[in-house]
Amino acid sequence: MDKLMKYKGSYLSYLVMYLFYFLSLALLSGLISVYLMDKGYNASQVSFVVSSSFIASVILQPWIGRLNDYYHIKWVNGLILACTAVLGIAFIFADNIYIITIIYSLALGLFNGTKPVIERMATLSRHQYGRIRIWGTIGYALGSQISGIVYRYICPEAMYILFSVSLFICIVGIIGTRNERTLDNEMNNKQDKSKLWNKNFIIYLIIVCLFYGITNLNTTYLPAMFQSQGISVDKVSTIVLLITLSELPFIYYARYYMNRISNRHMLIFIFLLLFIQFGTYSFIPLSCIQVIVAIGTKAVSTVIFIMLNMKVVMSIVGPHLQMTALATVSTFNSLASIIAQQIGGVILDRSSYEFLYFILFMGAILGLFICFFSHLPSGDEHQLFN
Repeated sequence: MDKLMKYKGSYLSYLVMYLFYFLSLALLSGLISVYLMDKGYNASQVSFVVSSSFIASVILQPWIGRLNDYYHIKWVNGLILACTAVLGIAFIFADNIYIITIIYSLALGLFNGTKPVIERMATLSRHQYGRIRIWGTIGYALGSQISGIVYRYICPEAMYILFSVSLFICIVGIIGTRNERTLDNEMNNKQDKSKLWNKNFIIYLIIVCLFYGITNLNTTYLPAMFQSQGISVDKVSTIVLLITLSELPFIYYARYYMNRISNRHMLIFIFLLLFIQFGTYSFIPLSCIQVIVAIGTKAVSTVIFIMLNMKVVMSIVGPHLQMTALATVSTFNSLASIIAQQIGGVILDRSSYEFLYFILFMGAILGLFICFFSHLPSGDEHQLFN
């Protein structure tokens, strides 16, 4: 009993939750394009599967949000992840594109529905956010490497067995967490934060759609692009490992810049990274340079945006609307990804990876333009990353 009480709210519980949550994500989705293409499906079918998972996320997110409002958050999300683990096992036996789509969509939709709660648990703990979130990066990196090794040397289906086992370990971590502080959200007289659909929130949702539309499409096809250049699957997984590890210092030292740099300037920086990344893939057809740029920019831009999201939402909506706002952001993330996945699949079937990334490059330019001329509040009053 004493050991159980020590485990409750301990750093170990958050470590286990984050490590195995993101390890599971890498095992489920990291090589999905390679897995399906090796089974004989084309890019349009891959995009159909992935975009369907985002449709499932749009449908399931509000339902999961309501469950979290009415019932105990830890048990709701633990049960949802247990169901997801069962779907991971079922995915192994799916051999029809429509059955694959249904199972994968339900699994990823349920999984994505728990992300806002997982992030909030880390933010509300008594432990420093960076010291918790860093284990998510390590987990995803390990999952990427494990998936590549298992895919090549054992069998692809073994990835999804490990995915299910990892989720059950994650649930053990979730059960041990405990919120020990609240988030202050002072009202700013200059901003109308009494309603959700204010001007700044709408502008931010446009930015969210651009960011997640192009980055989720990149996540789907980047491993396949490297493989098309003659890089083996296990080496691709090593590249993904290095890409993931590159975000570690940005997470660990988040308190030194996230609390000091304004929301607008951080968004401009993020889209500059996308501009560099997609411009390289489009105009420099050298694998070594593309890999170096991917390692230096891909994960960094994504993780900064994930951390910034909570700060931006707190800056533009009132405290009573924040969970609704976070769910809305997640929904628009999925909607944008649905559209992007379908467009991306069609482009790849009819053209090349270079042209696909040229389109993403133009999307990054548009996002950079919107962020530069936006007037989002700075968010300096919210010290979330201490």
